[in-house]
Amino acid sequence: MSIVTHLGSGIAMPERTLRERLSSAMPVIILTPSLIASFTYVFLFAGWTFYISLSDSTLLPSYGFVGLKNYISLWANRRWDVAYNNLFLFSIFYVLSCMAFGLFLAILIDQKVRAESLWRSIFLYPMATSFMVTGAVWSWLYNPTNGIEFLVRNLGWQGFQFALTSNKDTAMIAIIATGIWQSSGFAMALFLAGLRSVDGDIVKAAQIDGASTLRIYRKVVLPAMAPIFAAVAVVLLQFAIKTFELSVALTNSGPGIATTFPATFVYDMMYARGEIGQGAAASIMILIALAAVLVPYALFAAWQGRKGGRRD
Repeated sequence: MSIVTHLGSGIAMPERTLRERLSSAMPVIILTPSLIASFTYVFLFAGWTFYISLSDSTLLPSYGFVGLKNYISLWANRRWDVAYNNLFLFSIFYVLSCMAFGLFLAILIDQKVRAESLWRSIFLYPMATSFMVTGAVWSWLYNPTNGIEFLVRNLGWQGFQFALTSNKDTAMIAIIATGIWQSSGFAMALFLAGLRSVDGDIVKAAQIDGASTLRIYRKVVLPAMAPIFAAVAVVLLQFAIKTFELSVALTNSGPGIATTFPATFVYDMMYARGEIGQGAAASIMILIALAAVLVPYALFAAWQGRKGGRRD
């Protein structure tokens, strides 16, 4: 005989069993530890880092309040100025180039080429390796004593030069080119998914109207992929802001300070020079840069979701 509970409306509903209650509560049980860990590592540690950035901490954390002194000192530091300029330069060329190459590759693969899976795997392979591994391999290729320059000179072209990482004027070009090679396949995969999601009936209607292939892509396909473009740009910007491995593996922030990035600046200040307070201030500036990318995108995604819900 089942036990029932009577609702205020007079409708009798069977009481849920213990198994049903556990089944409904299981998502909360599974997610709670990760949510607690995320809250601890993101908010509590970020708050602690912010407090340290306002302190007189040097080799070890201390809690003498100095206000914005570390931030003032940070922005007066020439190396930090170089690091932020490098981040701005790297982000622009890295993101735009990855998106351009990724879109180009996606359009080529979308033409029903033979061995499509093989081509996708080849272009995606670089993304399977870490930036540190990529940087280590390319540092060998850029090395004039045993890399591409050495190989070409042995073939008889003695005037050939390819020592990009040893010249402060070309070292950033080497890092940007390596980053593009690493991440273009990732952009290609997302753009290819976006191309495959465009309504084929709209494309066929444009073809019937006599629109050229270029015009169809420019007026129909690419505008429909606007959310994909935004998502790819945001992810690549996150990669750019957190760039550390490429600079360390390729140039070790050199020659001199020519390829210093904010992440390498933080590492050097905190672990090499023992300036924890200023390193924490630099960390907060990186966090602000990430928030400047993620928060607008989150608001845009939420707005798009509400807009789509209203249409439905």
